[in-house]
Amino acid sequence: MIGRVYKSTGSWYSVKTEDGTLVECRIKGKFRIKGIKSTNPVAVGDEVTLEIDSDGLGVITAIAPRRNYIIRKSVNLSKQVHIIASNIDQVFLLVTIGNPPTTTTFIDRFLVTAEAYDIRAALLFNKIDALSEEELDEQLYLQHIYQEIGYPCYRIAALAGKGTDVLKELMIGKTVMISGHSGVGKSTLVNALEPGLNLRTKEVSEQSKQGQHTTTFAEMYDLSFGATIIDTPGIKGFGVVEIEPNELSDYFPEFFKLKDQCKFNNCLHKDEPGCAVKAALDADEIAWSRYKSYLQILEGDEDGYRADVHQADRINSDKTRQ
Repeated sequence: MIGRVYKSTGSWYSVKTEDGTLVECRIKGKFRIKGIKSTNPVAVGDEVTLEIDSDGLGVITAIAPRRNYIIRKSVNLSKQVHIIASNIDQVFLLVTIGNPPTTTTFIDRFLVTAEAYDIRAALLFNKIDALSEEELDEQLYLQHIYQEIGYPCYRIAALAGKGTDVLKELMIGKTVMISGHSGVGKSTLVNALEPGLNLRTKEVSEQSKQGQHTTTFAEMYDLSFGATIIDTPGIKGFGVVEIEPNELSDYFPEFFKLKDQCKFNNCLHKDEPGCAVKAALDADEIAWSRYKSYLQILEGDEDGYRADVHQADRINSDKTRQ
């Protein structure tokens, strides 16, 4: 029997079969020793083969080759990685300016991974109805940076249901994953798109400005207007994996456009003479925040990744003391 994984809790998987039946499944033990380095050998979005026993429970016996997936380092920066979801047509990265703050390093590492696995990405600037004048300037500046690169950007207020109609049109016939920090409004957006789901949400703490986890595991939902959406847990930091240094600039579209203008074919855009990317940077044709993110990933990704994780941990620690 063939099905698709709709929910993963780490040990149990909800699989929807071709006739629409949801079957609770486990996986065969051998999947765990096949050299899969990820913490989760089966991910939401996977197409699988399963067998159903006399009790109505299933066993996943095979995973079809993935068309693509979003992958990141595990939070503890070990060698393990985590596949967030697979077989995705579009990804929405929710960005908030200060409630909680989303850093450009986080945005850029996420976009690099989407580029590497050929997944179309768009930025959703959420909670625009709650921005101060200064925050609005910052939001519009970030929107300008990413639109100039070629990433679609949308301004929404998910809690008020503003800006969701255009998203619905984009989503028809697609599997869309939404991602971002805890508290940026992922589950609120899903509820705005499909009110009948009534996903649980929480307010961002006024003291810490940090989101509280409400989505524990990734889960996929079929929507009434002909789309499928994957709601994911909040992410503290996004560690890039499986990208070689000499190919990293290919996943920064504005760098890639200039690549053939560099003096050296193997230019890493650091200290090499005749670098077209550095020249564009000096001419303010490339955003310094993007170049900073590029260097952090090129040099091991540790600084930027740790910064996001430590910021989240520090806020949570302050909240506990208060």
